[in-house]
Amino acid sequence: MSLLDADLLLLAIAFAISLLRAVRGPSVADRAVAADVGLYAIVAAITLLAVRSGSTAFIDVVLIATLLGFLATVALSALVGRRRS
Repeated sequence: MSLLDADLLLLAIAFAISLLRAVRGPSVADRAVAADVGLYAIVAAITLLAVRSGSTAFIDVVLIATLLGFLATVALSALVGRRRS
């Protein structure tokens, strides 16, 4: 097992834990943070797969997913902020 395989395994575990927190989270904010962690675990896994394959096509996917994740976080934080006030 190479170091990249071990990293992918750890990212899969992190994604599974974040998915569990997203389902069982006590509040909307906890679920939002868990969804962010899950998204970025997937982004990191795609990045590792890009390094493993040597393909630059995955980098575009990573950039777009990161941008969409950031925009979703900003929109969700605005929604959670409105609910509390």
